[in-house]
Amino acid sequence: MDPLAIPPILFALCFHEFSHAYVAYRLGDPTAAYRGRLTLNPLRHLDPIGTLLLFFVGFGWAKPVPVDATNLKEPRRDMMWIASAGPLSNLAVALASGLLLRLLFPLLSGGGSLGVSVFKMLEYSLWINLVLAFFNLIPLRPLDGSSVLRGVLPLQQAYSWSRIEGYGPMILIALIGSQYLFGFSLLWTIIGLPVRMFSSLFTLGLLG
Repeated sequence: MDPLAIPPILFALCFHEFSHAYVAYRLGDPTAAYRGRLTLNPLRHLDPIGTLLLFFVGFGWAKPVPVDATNLKEPRRDMMWIASAGPLSNLAVALASGLLLRLLFPLLSGGGSLGVSVFKMLEYSLWINLVLAFFNLIPLRPLDGSSVLRGVLPLQQAYSWSRIEGYGPMILIALIGSQYLFGFSLLWTIIGLPVRMFSSLFTLGLLG
């Protein structure tokens, strides 16, 4: 892994989890705050195994933010917003990274090795945050998209969906493992198009 990718990865993961904790706290649940998750300190968010796999295999995870739905006024609606906070935070960072790439391109392109390094880190930040955002929006448990979908579905359909969510982890493993089993990524087939579209949109076409 390129060392320049490490800071953007750590920030993307930590900001994602911090955003979950912050929105949960604002909606009335202090559980994550009591456990020290209302911070951008990577040591509070990174899972040891998930982090090692991320750097050596290319796929990993951070520690999930604990949420006690009994502290929420509107649990179904509020859980949807808490779940949405992570992907939305990644989209916000991707947007900022893309705009900085576009605005600073004339300076960074002629700034020697430092300029190239900064440009590369911003590019990594853009892509990493877009991948995290759209990956987590897949409506499969335990991803955020599952809670988002339950929040937007009518109550009866949400209940029906919750009964089949147990298959989510197995489907997710199959999507991730397809790259190694079949030589092509079913996961990228799902998220590749929105990642490319938003990359172009956020950089105003700079990266195609």
